[in-house]
Amino acid sequence: MLALSRARPGLRRMRRVITRVPEAGGEDYRAVGAAEFSALVETGAFALNWQAHGLHYGVPLEIETLRQGAAGVLVNLSRAVLPQAQARFGNLIVLSVSAAPEVLAARLAARGREAGAALEDRLARAANPLPPGLSRVHEIDNSGRLEDAVAAALTALQLERG
Repeated sequence: MLALSRARPGLRRMRRVITRVPEAGGEDYRAVGAAEFSALVETGAFALNWQAHGLHYGVPLEIETLRQGAAGVLVNLSRAVLPQAQARFGNLIVLSVSAAPEVLAARLAARGREAGAALEDRLARAANPLPPGLSRVHEIDNSGRLEDAVAAALTALQLERG
């Protein structure tokens, strides 16, 4: 997301709230405990929230402010929440970023957040299809150079604006 937002002025990034330890890395997120996450849900702090991979994820309401005057807002969403996001935002464009299984396996192993059965589960989930009913989906192959994936994403977004 960072490379894409740098390549296209006007694209903004939305930082998720996740019940993951801050040291896990891999993306810019706000780490919170389960109790704090529940309190945020109770106060209506999220535009979207869901559970996946044994964690809780939330997209703060600030996304509405980011959307104003932006060419778009980039946010990493789980497949399962995409229908909810489409209903909430209406003009949702899905950039479904994937990589060849062997490339993904190497990247996940290098990241070090999953190992053994958890890594195998993560790889199996990567092959799951997107939910039906999504209206604007673009497949982006991120098996090679980052620059190539960014160019493909920019092309897809340009087609949407065209």
